[in-house]
Amino acid sequence: MSGRVATPLRLHRQLNEIWASGRGVKRLAAVNHSVIGTRFMITAFIFFGIGGLLAMLIRAQLATSRSAFIGPDLYNQLFTMHGTIMMFLFAIPMFEGMAIYLLPKLLGTRDLAFPRLGAFGYWCYLFGGAILIAAMLAGAAPDSGWFMYTPLSSSAFTPGINADVWLLGITFVEISAVTAAVELVVSILKIRAPGMSLSRMPIFGWYVLVTAGMMVLGFPPLILGSVLLELERAFDLPFFDTARGGDALLWQHLFWLFGHPEVYIIFLPAAGAISTILPVFARRKLIGYRAVVVALVALAFLSFGLWVHHMFAVGIPHMALAFFSAASAAVTVPTAVQIFAWIATLAHGRPRFDIPMLWIFGFLFVFILGGLTGVMLAMVPFNWQAHDTQFVTAHLHYVLVGGFIFPLVAALYYWLPHICGRIPAFRLSMPAFWLVFIGFNVTFFMMHLTGLRGMPRRVDTYPVEAGWDWLNLTSSIGGFILTMGFALIIVDVFLQIRYGRRFRRNPWKARTLEWAQPIPPPAYNFLSLPWIERRADTLEPESIGPQLAAGHGYLGFARNGWMETLGVDITSGRTDHVIVLPRQTYLPLWTALAVATFVLSLLFSYYWFSLLPLGVAFMLLLCWTRVTGLDRDNGPVVIGREEVAPLHYETHRPPSWWGMIITLIADAAFYGSLVFSPLFLWLTAPAWPPPQTLKSGLVVPALLVAALAAAPLCARRAVARNARSRSPVLWLGATAVLQFASLILLVILMRTSLPAPTAHAYNATSFALLAYSALHTFLATVFCLFGLRRVLTGYVSARRSLDLRIATPLHDYTAITGFAGIGLVLLLPALITAGEAFR
Repeated sequence: MSGRVATPLRLHRQLNEIWASGRGVKRLAAVNHSVIGTRFMITAFIFFGIGGLLAMLIRAQLATSRSAFIGPDLYNQLFTMHGTIMMFLFAIPMFEGMAIYLLPKLLGTRDLAFPRLGAFGYWCYLFGGAILIAAMLAGAAPDSGWFMYTPLSSSAFTPGINADVWLLGITFVEISAVTAAVELVVSILKIRAPGMSLSRMPIFGWYVLVTAGMMVLGFPPLILGSVLLELERAFDLPFFDTARGGDALLWQHLFWLFGHPEVYIIFLPAAGAISTILPVFARRKLIGYRAVVVALVALAFLSFGLWVHHMFAVGIPHMALAFFSAASAAVTVPTAVQIFAWIATLAHGRPRFDIPMLWIFGFLFVFILGGLTGVMLAMVPFNWQAHDTQFVTAHLHYVLVGGFIFPLVAALYYWLPHICGRIPAFRLSMPAFWLVFIGFNVTFFMMHLTGLRGMPRRVDTYPVEAGWDWLNLTSSIGGFILTMGFALIIVDVFLQIRYGRRFRRNPWKARTLEWAQPIPPPAYNFLSLPWIERRADTLEPESIGPQLAAGHGYLGFARNGWMETLGVDITSGRTDHVIVLPRQTYLPLWTALAVATFVLSLLFSYYWFSLLPLGVAFMLLLCWTRVTGLDRDNGPVVIGREEVAPLHYETHRPPSWWGMIITLIADAAFYGSLVFSPLFLWLTAPAWPPPQTLKSGLVVPALLVAALAAAPLCARRAVARNARSRSPVLWLGATAVLQFASLILLVILMRTSLPAPTAHAYNATSFALLAYSALHTFLATVFCLFGLRRVLTGYVSARRSLDLRIATPLHDYTAITGFAGIGLVLLLPALITAGEAFR
């Protein structure tokens, strides 16, 4: 930090030099949240356009009976890719981009917790989506539906690479989703403006926190299902093969454990945008702030108890049908709380009308209709009649388009001036809205009628005698009207960006922090960081903005070329530490390219070669650590307003520690789904009991349990010695030896005691459980060796112990999951025998 106070202009130049992403090729090294968020949104809009084009081809095929416009094989690829693009390549990434771009601005900070992780997530999303689109252009697109049900997607019925494209490509994309979820959760919990307690956080922050938490828990079951199905297709492990103890319903459970929460993962960010925008135009703060927060948490909780809602027709026991039907109806209550809060805010305010409000009213009309049909489908008798008909397709689009697209366009028109610094000069948005609104309802309302008259989903043609021609033709006409509306929106947005009128700040008279920034916002967001004394959606940006621009806040200076922001206490918002973020780097791009090469190697069955790019990716991830940490103690530093705080390297629980915790929670959701698999198959699948089970003496399991138990104790001992300024090298070495010994013992157990994994689903699931533990012991060993290296190179001291402490939760988790996995593998044969005797 300079000895003299810099003028605002001089400080702007200093901060911009530190935070800016560069131009040309250097832009590929960008890690700034504004750049990454914008990339996510633009890429998602491109995928949306591709998905919309596929939808038009589908509607052209269905416009008349016995149409020969598209053959059945191509049609299967088109409707599979349409659903896949809209759900995985548009809706979720669009939310991620919106959240990544807006959150630091709304929370009064300079960036998110893990900028490089955000950049890596974007490249994974781009490359994963590119694999899917390239396969479609090559005629090898997935063709088993966007839900990839087995056995249709198994190698016996889909022998080419079509299904592999979906399984590997979507898993690649889901890496992006999970990394974004971890980053968003940690950022909201730890990186806010000083004074911004959880109760003062803007409502959009709560929506993103709950949504990201749902992603942390909801996406791992799908990743597991994709991994298991790819293992079955590539290596013949029979997880879903009924002849060898598998069950196709296992895939449905794993898929819908993700699939139904995803509906709310898509809806909640859009609802968060409404809860932010609507009070601005109502000129009244949101009524029922606390009730809405409670409703969000309740909605997230209930959403994970509804997955069987999609499986009412597969032979579920009556008690389970009743439970899941009631839960599906109960989820309307927290949704209704939000809707009534919006209505009350309008009723008690002084509403003014503008384009964002038009789209919000369109949302209310469409989404409520979708919710009503959802309640209908939650009732088992009606569900049995409408299951797998066009009625379900109509309901899905009313909920997702009404619940996401309409609010998304409202958000686009609301925040576009913030992004580009211009307000509309033309009024094409009004006819665009009516084209979309009319076209949408003409398209999808008719599908309710075709569904009630018996038209199935996912058919490429239908007979003349069915009498569905006029309804389908009407739907197709409406689809093209809808497309014209979206095309007009694109034109309107282009004209606003190119020819819109410039303005200085806050054209909507909003009361949130993003409008206190200069427009367009600089790379560092705020010249100095604000102190928040009340709820952060009831502020006065017009007065706060000039104060921050004059440097009258926290971190109103440049220091050592560091990208600095503040970390706070999770609940109170009290300043806790200074976070030094990593600078621009190409490492996320290179790492994502290595992972993409690994995925392509698997796709084309180059399994041995795939180990090379996997190793390269692993080494590149280790290279990320080269620019982190300090080689000497620093002590507290000045942060402004006559306050000091330690650097995050020298504090107890910085964002990186919380990142490990949230990652392990996602990992636990993955593991819980894996444990569920053999138990489900044992209880419901045919061809059980297995002809052979694990035959192991007590020596190897006993040694394995002992090693797993001792490793975290040694790791904790190393941390304790380091805290007393004594060398932790011996205990770190012991931890590494114990974890590596556990890995060797697990391999011995799999090689010598487990029957062939291809023979039966019991063997395959047991192999998966042991392999999971082996992978984690390997990672724990690497963390030990990394910590040892950091100690020996001077990056660890009693004050700077993060590199040791961050591994402690991993050691604990490895031991717990190892105990559970070994116990299940060893006890399951006894349970099977007891179950057979009981029967």
